[in-house]
Amino acid sequence: MPKIIYCTSGGDEYEVEARAGATVMEAAVRHSVPGIEGDCGGACACATCHVYVPDEWTSRLQAQTSIEISMLEFADGVRPNSRLGCQIRITETLDGLRLQLPAGRP
Repeated sequence: MPKIIYCTSGGDEYEVEARAGATVMEAAVRHSVPGIEGDCGGACACATCHVYVPDEWTSRLQAQTSIEISMLEFADGVRPNSRLGCQIRITETLDGLRLQLPAGRP
């Protein structure tokens, strides 16, 4: 199972084993990672699963959809490497992915 590492702005890290095919948001919620809420359940209708993806991992992710780009307009602290966790489908090639949570999240 791929391992995903969630890093909070306070320096805490949560490493979880995630099922391939799940999303970054689903894995975080399943493992009670603080700061990833997933209020819409993965429908890309909120921005409570906003994460920053390191540049070296972006080529391994699916391209952003226009809906995701629009929804990120509602997130605080958006950067060029911002993504919604509900739109990142976990694959074996994402094993070791280290995500940063925006400031203000636990």
